[in-house]
Amino acid sequence: MKLRLLGNTIRLRLTRSEVARVAAGETVIETTQISAHDRFEYALGPGAVDGVQAHLDGHRLTVLAPADDLKQWGAGDRVALAEPRTTEPRILVEKDFACLTPREGEDDADTFEHPRAGTDQC
Repeated sequence: MKLRLLGNTIRLRLTRSEVARVAAGETVIETTQISAHDRFEYALGPGAVDGVQAHLDGHRLTVLAPADDLKQWGAGDRVALAEPRTTEPRILVEKDFACLTPREGEDDADTFEHPRAGTDQC
């Protein structure tokens, strides 16, 4: 799972296996070790919430979405779960697509095929 923050936007991108896990009701957690004593965690999982929500508790950012929404999203072609643009912060939960242009150090093995792959729109 990748985390991207920009202003008041929180964006999580999940690989195929991570999407399958949250669709099955699991929580996916990533940890970034900041120093020997400090770490930052971010998580996505099902919750008893109305829509996609985020909260910060100590060193963890947790994004929750209704279990049924995660299940339908994981089983279908829908790319993202998102709250309306008027919600602050804006939260996007997306399927992670393979890069159109390969980049050194990027591992696209578990990503979704990019919709524009193999077309002249790349």
